[in-house]
Amino acid sequence: MAKVVVGMSGGVDSAVTALLLRRAGHDVTGVFMNNWAEKDEAGVCTSEPDWADVRSVCYRIGIRCYSVSYAREYRERVFAHFLEEYARGRTPNPDVLCNREIKFGVFLNLAEQLGAEKLATGHFARLDSVAGEYRLLRARDENKDQTYFLYMLGQHALSKAMFPLGGLTKAEIRQIARDAGLPVSEKKDSTGVCFIGERNFRRFLSGYLPAQPGDMVTPRGEVVGRHSGLMFYTIGQRRGLGIGGRGDGRRWFVVEKDLKRNRLVVEQGADAPGLFSNCALCSEPSWIAGRAPVEEGAPLRCRVRLRHRQPLQDCTLILEDAGVRIAFDRPQRAVTPGQSAVFYDGDICLGGAIVDLGGVDYDGCNA
Repeated sequence: MAKVVVGMSGGVDSAVTALLLRRAGHDVTGVFMNNWAEKDEAGVCTSEPDWADVRSVCYRIGIRCYSVSYAREYRERVFAHFLEEYARGRTPNPDVLCNREIKFGVFLNLAEQLGAEKLATGHFARLDSVAGEYRLLRARDENKDQTYFLYMLGQHALSKAMFPLGGLTKAEIRQIARDAGLPVSEKKDSTGVCFIGERNFRRFLSGYLPAQPGDMVTPRGEVVGRHSGLMFYTIGQRRGLGIGGRGDGRRWFVVEKDLKRNRLVVEQGADAPGLFSNCALCSEPSWIAGRAPVEEGAPLRCRVRLRHRQPLQDCTLILEDAGVRIAFDRPQRAVTPGQSAVFYDGDICLGGAIVDLGGVDYDGCNA
């Protein structure tokens, strides 16, 4: 049996992860990571109740537990990038970077320093290896699958990782927690960006970046309203635009952010042409195997997910010097710069890349 460090959040998933490993006979230590040191709008440190839940769970299971702070590393490696992307008018996904830089970066280093052979988390994903090469596989519960957030992990990280929940459904996990009398069995799942929590997103972001209001315009340039700052909007957004009653009465949607002219481009109708892309250009590719699945210039048929929980979409990839070009079999809605495009071959997660541009013309995606 192995010596295992479990990354514990105070939620039911990591609690059951620790429980299952303990029952399997592993030498388990629970470690709570505090990655955000600031208090919320009510002056409360939101990590305190989670740390209390971790202690209660570990006591119930009968394992050691510790708390570590990676607030400085998180600010430098994740949050700084988050702000840079928003300043560029993009919509980043900090969880992807957090998994590589924090959970399977500095935290994995700590686990190894403690003599652990493995680092386990409550992610919904599976692992296997073929001819000594580790593969990241989609979870049994497709609705909870989190391989989208893990695509930046390399071979070393996966060789040390354990994902005990990959073959379970959420309902089964909660039942295991109830049967074991774990105090977090009914605890609500956390949602959204961890360091924002329940706070007002606009107010939070305004504390770090200056808002620059500007015009809302149609694709033809007609001014239909004012925006509060491009960083507060994302492609495909329809709520909070404040321009109801204009045009033909259909809902308005964000279709583009014109950073140079500080204009938010909006269009009416859920079927608005500007909402859909036939292709996308991506950069910063990261491959699970440590190498690209095809030679540069060669097409690869696979499937892609452009956001968490999106059904997998058929596509063709072509690797280029500048990154990865994607041609979708069907037009995709709200292809968003800054988000990740993650690629699959069946259950196997091949890797992914960061979306830079969506478009309707395959050759025009590098404009």
